[in-house]
Amino acid sequence: MARKVRKQICIDAYHERLLKREARQTGTPEAAIIRQLLDVHFKQLQALKDRRKIWEEERRFIEDWMGRGAVPGGRSWRREDLYDRGSV
Repeated sequence: MARKVRKQICIDAYHERLLKREARQTGTPEAAIIRQLLDVHFKQLQALKDRRKIWEEERRFIEDWMGRGAVPGGRSWRREDLYDRGSV
C-alpha cells in the first residue's frame, strides 16, 4: 500500500452529507472515497489536457497548410462533391 499523507480539508455541509451517505451505503471509509474522487478528477483533467494538446497540434497543422496559399492550378472538386462522397 502506498504511503499516505495526512491532509486536513474543509468541505461544505452538503458535501459532508453526500460523503457520509456514500460511506454508509458502500461501507467504504470517507477518506477512501475522497481518494477515489481525486483519482477520477485528475484523470479527467489529464484527458482534457491531452485533448487540448491534440487540438493545438491539429490547429498548427491547419494553419501551416493555410499558410501555403492556394493550390497551383486550382482544385478539381466542389464542396458539394465532398457531401456526395460521405453517402457512398
